[in-house]
Amino acid sequence: MYKLLDGKLISEQIKTEIAEEVKRMMEAGMKRPHLAVIIVGHDGGSESYVAGKIKDCETCGFQSTLIRFEEDVTEERLLKEVDRLNRDSDVDGFIVQLPLPKHIAEQKIIEAIDYRKDVDGFHPINVGRLSIGLPCYISATPAGIMELLKRYQIETCGKNCVVIGRSNIVGKPTAMLLMQKGYPGDATVTVCHSRTKNLKEICREADIIVAALGQPEFLKADMVKDGVVIIDVGTTRVLSTETKSGFKLKGDVDFNDVATKASYITPVPGGVGLMTRVSLMKNTLLAAKGEIYGK
Repeated sequence: MYKLLDGKLISEQIKTEIAEEVKRMMEAGMKRPHLAVIIVGHDGGSESYVAGKIKDCETCGFQSTLIRFEEDVTEERLLKEVDRLNRDSDVDGFIVQLPLPKHIAEQKIIEAIDYRKDVDGFHPINVGRLSIGLPCYISATPAGIMELLKRYQIETCGKNCVVIGRSNIVGKPTAMLLMQKGYPGDATVTVCHSRTKNLKEICREADIIVAALGQPEFLKADMVKDGVVIIDVGTTRVLSTETKSGFKLKGDVDFNDVATKASYITPVPGGVGLMTRVSLMKNTLLAAKGEIYGK
């Protein structure tokens, strides 16, 4: 019988821990941590995600600032806002919610953010430091995955881990973290993607699978071995007659099929998504305390 890797439970624990830390900071005369969020346009997924982040800030005792731009904002105007936040000493960290409209170059915006305030962990300096094992802001989804493995004491040393997906935001950093020295790490990691041959055979050898490819219910029971640990990063809105909204969130794993073989598995929703949000709070706390790059 599988056990759930409960992102809701763990994220609530972490938020409580952060709130207690903020209380101690305030008692010591330090300022309240401050996270700013830029959102462009009205993408449904981004809207709900940003609303969740603002709510988390409140729970953790942070100050938050939400900066909204319409879909037609120019790249130049957005870069000016990034520059303003870089220079605002009261803002400890900030993020620009992705995706951005097509006329704005995402990478240009990411690189314009001061890496010392890049609590999303997307800036090339943070990614580079991660790759060689130096202290940095780790992007929120991979950091959340590692935290889940750690809190459930899942053994990673010497294990075969398969990461399906090679994105800069999830696949690559997750693979780097799993292979680093220490715990959770020291794993043998295979990264699979759309050009991988024999994907099914590779997955069947895996002790831990991280599915991050954005294809709902892609991973089936015949692709995994008994006792596998499953981390499902996928969140795709699919049409559904079962819900009032007419939509349902589906992961990259066919949960009911795969759970029969898994030892541990994350649900969707209630798994990695909530861990992603709380990891952003952890990075903001680190920024406020100056623990990575100083103040």
